[in-house]
Amino acid sequence: MSKTYYPVIGLEIHAELSTVSKMFCGCKNDPDEEKQNTNICPICMGHPGTLPVPNKKAIENVIKVGLALGSNIANFTEFDRKNYFYPDIPKGYQISQYKYPIVTSGALNGFAITRIHLEEDTGLSKHDRGDFTLVDYNRAGVPLMEMVTEPVIHSAKDAANFARELQLLLRTLGVSNANMEKGEMRVEPNISISDDPNKFGTKVEVKNLNSFKSVEKAIEYELSRMQALYEAGRQDEIVQETRGWDENKQTTFSQRSKENANDYRYFPDPDIPKFMLNEMFDMNDLKSSLPELPWQKRDRYKKDLGLGEESEVFVQDFELSKYFETVVRNLVSTDQIKTASNYIVSDMLGILKKDTSAKMPSPENFSILINMISDGEITSRGAKDILSIMMKEDQDPKTLAEKEGLLQQNDEESLKKIVEKIISEQTSLVEQYRSGKESVIQALVGVMMKETKGSANPQIALKIFKEELSK
Repeated sequence: MSKTYYPVIGLEIHAELSTVSKMFCGCKNDPDEEKQNTNICPICMGHPGTLPVPNKKAIENVIKVGLALGSNIANFTEFDRKNYFYPDIPKGYQISQYKYPIVTSGALNGFAITRIHLEEDTGLSKHDRGDFTLVDYNRAGVPLMEMVTEPVIHSAKDAANFARELQLLLRTLGVSNANMEKGEMRVEPNISISDDPNKFGTKVEVKNLNSFKSVEKAIEYELSRMQALYEAGRQDEIVQETRGWDENKQTTFSQRSKENANDYRYFPDPDIPKFMLNEMFDMNDLKSSLPELPWQKRDRYKKDLGLGEESEVFVQDFELSKYFETVVRNLVSTDQIKTASNYIVSDMLGILKKDTSAKMPSPENFSILINMISDGEITSRGAKDILSIMMKEDQDPKTLAEKEGLLQQNDEESLKKIVEKIISEQTSLVEQYRSGKESVIQALVGVMMKETKGSANPQIALKIFKEELSK
């Protein structure tokens, strides 16, 4: 009988904040700067005699994240020096927060948060120059938010989804672009397993994962590696360490033994004053300024607009959501709203994916198209054809429908003539129907739709076919 193992995962997530200037100086905070060592000054380069001045906007941004998560916002907070020596740390220490973080507690995606604190980012080491390394200090001193979760996540998928939801929240609040491919958000999972549900195993930390796929794959690999060691009776070989992720090999590798807090010799930074946040910020004003949060939007789309899982497309895409909501203002029924959602998600996005020159029609014209479908003026087939034309050149759909002959034909006498023509031509289908295979009548209706470019009312066409074939 195989043993049960209990995985435990906690996350440390760093996100660069989108402020105009760096955390402790006036240098430009520009993640897209291509010229190395341009946005630097004596303060962020740690020159002797310089004094750091904290960025108030960065502190406000962290408070907003905490308020959105229902966290406790500290009144008293301070900055500390985290001492370690590495080429990308120009001061020989990093200004961070240890004992008194800005945010504690709260939850995201159902998982508890320990703390959120503020620090400065490091420079960027370039290891692609052969046998030596160069350092770009443009990033050194950029405001960096670090979130630490409780060790309450139990699967790689849940960990990756937590990180996705955090990225969405940061973008919704406008505090960070959180582009993982640019290093603006990095995920570091702490992973352990145990054969006793009441005890934690030895944890390892995988550093600087910069895609959600890598987060999931790295955790899955580590859990498999640890379980294999347990099953071989070699669990003592699992040591507290920092590991890296090899994207090409899809494996983790040992980097160094994991430091403890004592190794960093934290102490309050003597150059930065203490802060009483309630004197600096009006928490009620900040809370009331928060935009609609992702989980609030999901709930509203499902309850008020009647959408299902497709609502996630709009929750994830701000511009698409804005477009959709403009369309919705011109619609009156839940059925119309659902129709609009389906055409945007299935048809419009499909066309945009295939044709890079295609553009979304104006919300006003798209709303008219949805109303035409609802009023029975055009069929779904006709609507798709009209939408395709509108995405090449935004035009009034009513004019297009008339021009292309796509207005739905409801006149029974006109349709009866077409039905008679089809019956005389489709002798094989007619024989199958009259011999008892009634389902083929749908094929005959399909011929009708093709004949009329989708303009025939399919319900009326079906009725006429049944009448004519029963004669």
